[in-house]
Amino acid sequence: MDLFTLFILAVGLSMDAFAVSICKGLAMKKADIGKSVIVGLWFGGFQALMPVIGYLLGTQFKDQITAIDHWIAFLLLGMIGMNMIKEAFSEEDEDTDDSLNVKIMLLLAVATSIDALAVGITFAFLNVNIVMAAFLIGTCTLVISAAGVKIGNVFGTKYKSKAELAGGIILVLLGIKILLEHLHVL
Repeated sequence: MDLFTLFILAVGLSMDAFAVSICKGLAMKKADIGKSVIVGLWFGGFQALMPVIGYLLGTQFKDQITAIDHWIAFLLLGMIGMNMIKEAFSEEDEDTDDSLNVKIMLLLAVATSIDALAVGITFAFLNVNIVMAAFLIGTCTLVISAAGVKIGNVFGTKYKSKAELAGGIILVLLGIKILLEHLHVL
């Protein structure tokens, strides 16, 4: 696999993380560079780690993982999205310090990197330098996700509850889209 194809794949894999990063930025009162980098590191780190895990698993577990990856992503994104929708209708002012807590970020990072695990499995069949691939996928996702936080924050500070509602709906729809694609409905 040539470098250009790998780069296009990295950008494609990072789009789920980008959408979720925009949602995270929407919910923040102020997204400074530190918060953007933290989100980027979570998503980029998992996007780099998952193809390596998939590569190591190889063909042995291919059927089992691809059979359920869409359900895992659907459930995780759905639960997180529904929580965001609930918070959008909540009267209480939430503390934005906890918006990057480990539990939420771990769930989001896993949910957005499930596809990268499946890609890693396919890398086991191809002549792919897994270290270069993981580095490129992780770096691309880090940069795109950090930008997504800032982009989301620009719009979210003016329309916080509507933005949080939109972000929750986006996450739920993203989970449904992943499920429908894997069920070959879309």
